[in-house]
Amino acid sequence: MKLDIVSPEKTLYSGEADWVVLPGMKGIFTILERHAPIISGLGKGVVKYGGEGKDTSLKIDGGFVEAKQNIVTVCVEQE
Repeated sequence: MKLDIVSPEKTLYSGEADWVVLPGMKGIFTILERHAPIISGLGKGVVKYGGEGKDTSLKIDGGFVEAKQNIVTVCVEQE
């Protein structure tokens, strides 16, 4: 799936990912390929994503995520 992670200052990641783990407002959740459409707020925590044997993590202070049609857009705030 296509994953874009952006902050107000810059694009932090743009590329392919097999999975994304996000700190939702009510707990941690995972988005996989063909996930149902979703828009959710994010709390303080760690965004993790990966694919092809490479996993990456990113600390955030909050934000939101939108997923639809195998495109995941994560807008984050960082200190």
